[in-house]
This record gives sequence, structure tokens and C-alpha cells, in this order.
Amino acid sequence: MKTGQPFDRQSLDSLLRRRLFYTPSFEIYGGVSGLYDYGPPGCSLQANIVDLWRKHFVLEEDMLEVDCTVLTPHEVLKTSGHVDKFADWMCKDPKSGEIFRADHLVEEVLESRLKGDKEARGQKVDVDEEKEAKKKKRVKETKAVKLDDAVVHEYEEILAKIDNYNGDELGALITKYNIKNPSTGGDLQPPVAFNLMFQTSIGPSSNLPGYLRPETAQGQFLTFQKLLEFNQQTMPFASASIGKSFRNEISPRSGLLRVREFLMAEIEHFVDPEGGKKHPRFDEVKDIELALLNRHVQLEGRTEVEKMSIGKAVSTGLVDNETLGYFLARIQLFLKRLGVDQNKVRFRQHMANEMAHYAADCWDAELLTSYGWIECVGCADRSAYDLTVHAKKTGAPLVVRETRKEPLRIEEWQVDLDKKKFGPKFKKDGKTVEAAVESLTQEMREKLSLDLQNKGEVEIEVPGVGNGQVKLDKDLIAIEKRTRVENIREYTPNVIEPSFGIGRIFYSLVEHLYWTREGDEARGVSISLPTFKIFRV
Repeated sequence: MKTGQPFDRQSLDSLLRRRLFYTPSFEIYGGVSGLYDYGPPGCSLQANIVDLWRKHFVLEEDMLEVDCTVLTPHEVLKTSGHVDKFADWMCKDPKSGEIFRADHLVEEVLESRLKGDKEARGQKVDVDEEKEAKKKKRVKETKAVKLDDAVVHEYEEILAKIDNYNGDELGALITKYNIKNPSTGGDLQPPVAFNLMFQTSIGPSSNLPGYLRPETAQGQFLTFQKLLEFNQQTMPFASASIGKSFRNEISPRSGLLRVREFLMAEIEHFVDPEGGKKHPRFDEVKDIELALLNRHVQLEGRTEVEKMSIGKAVSTGLVDNETLGYFLARIQLFLKRLGVDQNKVRFRQHMANEMAHYAADCWDAELLTSYGWIECVGCADRSAYDLTVHAKKTGAPLVVRETRKEPLRIEEWQVDLDKKKFGPKFKKDGKTVEAAVESLTQEMREKLSLDLQNKGEVEIEVPGVGNGQVKLDKDLIAIEKRTRVENIREYTPNVIEPSFGIGRIFYSLVEHLYWTREGDEARGVSISLPTFKIFRV
């Protein structure tokens, strides 16, 4: 709260709904959790945030803005990995049918036990009235039970690493700490993965399954080649997109912070992986200081941040490369321009289990609110994964081709097959054998060239043909070392992706900047937004 007075979230939430910043969707029908409508002042504030974002990133960085479709065919998201891996862990009470998001349940129960420990020790407990009101519907009253100091330390370590646990690990925690259905005390089934995408059918025949997009990124990747041509084959460059995305959250909560439909603003910065992913404007931001929470501190169960210039963070290897560091600094500047309290911003590095297998590094810009630290911006080095998998699936040339300054001379072992004799000998298996030969590594080709010279034949593995081994003599194959000259370099760009949750930034900003007249909190409340006009509510 701007004045530093005691914060009353219930009053703020009541104010925002009463003045129609936002309101639950379909409220006269009972509402649907995780869905909200924005009223006139909410639309105005959101539009101003988006306008500043577009000026700060798209216009200042000369980005290529696109607006891609929300509907996405199944095949696209199957290739990207979302169909198989875009999931949260949920557990079910088989008797009552209640479903819980596993990590949220563990977090809620352990926090409740720590609160009971504080009460038993006679320590002051900060009460979140709105949160407690919601808990009363499903959670038994917190008991004042003193815990062993070692158990308190265990709980605190687990809560510091709660985002790092997979399904099996969450199941082990539920068993170890005897976590039950909070409202009934019933046993819970082991956590299972629940895919977060909304499925639909495209067209009247229902023959083309699809999904509402869970992010805007895939549309940008699929238009990469056209954007590269539009940019006159110049690298590096960035695309940007602002639009709605959808995630079928297991347990939407915390107002605008965890919803099923939300506005995203995403950037895909395409960069040459050679040369360490340098950024031409990095020197402009290298002295900007950020509050960094690295993964090593988190693994120790601690949450202390270290203030460090982004230049030092990159030079020491804490942040993987200049381009990633550049965008972390630019995100900090954007949040500052927006009016976010700079004492309530930190950048948290993802731990190994949180990152996708292909990611080189990932940081979240988190804002401190009455709900705790909230991820509002993710900034990830996605390597070349997305372009690579889509190119492999479709055969589309999602690559950059550029003329080399100096021709590159490459010595390599090349294989020649006598196709006139090869076909009649292997008949229907010809293509399978040929593919096996073409896939031989340079090391294997060198070894086979010696076998061919000494024995007059080679033997290669070809699964599914005969006994799995195929012999080729000098009449069928020749292996020679030759020099090849390359004048064109072809490569798949790496991608640095800053991804902004506009709704989360919206709410966090309002919390940071709202204030009341001292001694008259129920009247005359204002939300002062320095970048925009002032809303008097």
C-alpha cells in the first residue's frame, strides 16, 4: 500500500468490484470460477498497461507485431509438447469427489500447520481475512499445535521449493506428512497429471481436433520464415504478440492472479546461437541493478535475494547470456515505468526441475503482493527447440541462410552407392538400407572405409532387414574422404522469450499504488498511477 498503512485486501477487492474495475463473469447465474469481466476503469487501466508495453518493447526495439489465431490444431500442440506435458498435478478424494491441485494443497496445509505452531508459541500471527474466509468453506479450523523446531525447518524448506516438485515427489510429501482432504479428513489418491488446455473441434464434422491456445508463442514460431523474409533476412530480430490465452486451471483462486482466460504479451527474440548470444545494446543496461534469487539459494530452502548489476550477473555466468540479461533489465525498467514498487520486485531463477529439458536458463520477475510473491513475467532461453520440432514435423525450412564472409572448407567422409546394382539386390528393403547408410556418423564412415579397403566389404546395422546386419561389397558402396566448400551458412536460431501476464501485473500494480486517507479508510480511496491518469474511486 502506497502510504504504508495496514493493508486491507478485502476493502480493496470490494472497491475494485464496486467501481467495476472487474467483476465475476456470469454472476447472475452463480458465476464460474476463474473467469472475470473488466468494466470501464479496468479496461482503461489494462489498455494503458498494454500501450506502455507496446511503446517500451515493440516500438523502441523495432519488433514485428503479429496477431495469431486463438484456435490451434491438435497436431501443432502435439508437436510442441503441450498435449503430452502441459499439465499440473491433481489429487482426488474418492469418497467426496473433491479435486485439489497437489502443490497448492501441500502448501496450504503446511502453511496452516506453521500458523498453528506460531499460535502455540504465543507469537503474533498475521491473518488474511479474505483467505481465511475462503478456507472456512473447506478447511477445518487451524489447531494451535507446537511443532518440533526440526519439523518447522522442514516445512519452511518445502515451501521455499514448492514449485520444484514433480507428481511422485508431491505424492511422497502427502504421504509423509499425512495430508488429507482438509474439509473431510478423507484419504487422497496419488497425484495424476491433468492437461490444462481447453479442447475443442474445428469445423462441423469434428474431424479436426484442436485447442484454445495456452500461449501466443506457437503462432509466432510458425510464422518465423515469413517474418524473416519481411525483415529482409536480417538477424537478430524479435516478434511480439498481445492476445488472450486459456488454461483450464484445476483450482482457480486469488482473484485475477489465477484465472482460466487471460491476456498475455509475449516476445520471441530470435538470435544466432554462435558467439554466445550477444546483444548489441547490452552495454546500455549492464549497470542496472536487479534483486536476484538464484536456484542454489532456493535449493538450500532459503529466499534471500542478492542485488547485482546485470553486467556482473552475465559475466559470472549466473545469467546465461547477454540477450537474456538484456531482457531482464528491460523488464525491470518497464515495471519501474509502470509504477511498480521497486522494493517489491525480484527475479527468481527456475530450478532444474521447473525448466523444460531444452531450456538453457529461465527467470521470473515476481511482484510482492498480499498473496505473497507472484510470477508476473517469465523470461526464458528456449534454445532452438520450437523451430526444430516444427521443422522436423512439417519439413518447412525454419532456418536462417546467410552468405559466409569466407567460404568454409570441410573435409568429410562421403558415401557413394551404385543405385543400378543396389535396387535389384535389396528390392523392397532398398530405401531402408540406403537410409541406414546415409545416417552413418563420420567416425563410423572412417572405420568402414578401412574395412572396405582391407576386407572388400562392410557390415552395417539395419534393424528390420534380415537378421539386422547387412553386408555391402565394393561393387555396391564406395567411401572416400573429400573436401566440400560451403558458401552459405544455415542455422536454426535460438529464442529468448519474455512472457507477460497482463492481469497479474494489473492487480499487483493496483495493490502497490492504492492508498486511503488516514483515519478515514472507508472513504476517499484513490489509486494513483504515475504513468497514467489518476483514478479517484
